[in-house]
Amino acid sequence: MQTTDSEKEKFLKMTETPVERLVVQMAIPTIVIMMISALYNMADTYFVGSLGTSATAAVGVVFPLMSIIQAMGFFFGQGSGNYISRALGAQHVEQAEIMAAVGFFSALICGAFFGVLGLIFINPFGHLLGSTDTILPYAIEYMRFILIGAPWMTGSLVLNNQLRFQGSAVYGMIGMVSGAFLNVILDPVFIFVLDMGVSGAALATIISQLAGCIILLIGCSRRGNISILPKNFIPSLARFKEIIKGGLPSLLRQTLNSTSTIIINHFAGFYGDAAIASLSIVSRVTLMANSALMGFGQGFQPVCGFNYGAQRYDRVKKAFWFCIKSASVVLVIIAAVLFIKAPAVIELFRKDPEVIRLGTLSLKLQSIALPFTGWMILTNMMLQTIGKTFRANLLAVSRQGLFLIPLLIILSSTVGLFGIQLSQPIADIAASLLAIPLSISVLRELNDTLKQPGKVEMMEDML
Repeated sequence: MQTTDSEKEKFLKMTETPVERLVVQMAIPTIVIMMISALYNMADTYFVGSLGTSATAAVGVVFPLMSIIQAMGFFFGQGSGNYISRALGAQHVEQAEIMAAVGFFSALICGAFFGVLGLIFINPFGHLLGSTDTILPYAIEYMRFILIGAPWMTGSLVLNNQLRFQGSAVYGMIGMVSGAFLNVILDPVFIFVLDMGVSGAALATIISQLAGCIILLIGCSRRGNISILPKNFIPSLARFKEIIKGGLPSLLRQTLNSTSTIIINHFAGFYGDAAIASLSIVSRVTLMANSALMGFGQGFQPVCGFNYGAQRYDRVKKAFWFCIKSASVVLVIIAAVLFIKAPAVIELFRKDPEVIRLGTLSLKLQSIALPFTGWMILTNMMLQTIGKTFRANLLAVSRQGLFLIPLLIILSSTVGLFGIQLSQPIADIAASLLAIPLSISVLRELNDTLKQPGKVEMMEDML
């Protein structure tokens, strides 16, 4: 297929623009997207907080379920998107178009299957997620609508990731921002005006997600972007292997995040609804804090993928170091603000004195670990984007699987609730330390390749 002028222009932009400027250009819309995504959860937690401690805890209990849905979206979105960026960098446009359709429609099918399964077993799901008897009715109300919206929630994440990996994150930003503003407007209307309570918060979320998905689909047909066409849905074993290769780290990371949150809910349930509510609020706040870093890293990924596909390894290295330095400075500032303002931050969501007391300590502990996470997240994104599957998967499972879950089991049994609060910060620091040698090993490989011009990794042409 002949390359269009828009595609040629995008290729030159991604491979010739100074990397610092290019990363910032790519990162601004993705930072907005990530913070808006966090706002979806923050808005529900904020408005539901007025309904009581058990209702607030219910949103936290259902969060692992939403993480599983997001995991499917990130799996297909990152898996197809990573391939798309390398394919466009190598100027294999037709293969990129087919991969875009395979990733999107596969996500819709999986999301629909998961939603139906969840609705059939909704009561057991509620107990599995860690609901206490007082939390369960609220959790089921919230879950029911989230499961109905699972197909387009996964689909919108796929489209957002694919647009981002094409270097068109601004279109993703428009879709996500539109959905988020709609969510913030609908939340109080459904919860208070229509008196729908927790169900209203969930309904507002899935309506806003559907609106965002439609806008993202429209963005895919705009200037130089890959349109999602049913005729291009040509699934094959080779294409699913590429999706697994690029998306498995995200799937593992999100799935383990859900698993660890479920374990936390079960352990914290012994200490009452206030304990679950406080940890739920802290998870939302730290998610918002990490959103800026995730957005910055996601601005780095298309730069990394395009230039790796174009064999401009010098630009990959330069972009990585620029991101590490910038992220470290920003994370220190955010961590300091959260540590100092921890009580006020928790009180925004719930004025229960016990929730504030427990949440303040948890947030301060998380703030101490926050500056370390830049290495972990940016290294994982680089490994995932350039196809270093084993190392990407190792780092993806380390934070929650290798470190957090064992720490939860050990520390909760020895020092109780404080052990639960302490586990996540220790796991974050441990995973960040593991990321350092993994990133250095890849950078050394890129150095060796630069010294041997004939030694390059070529993409598979036949998919």
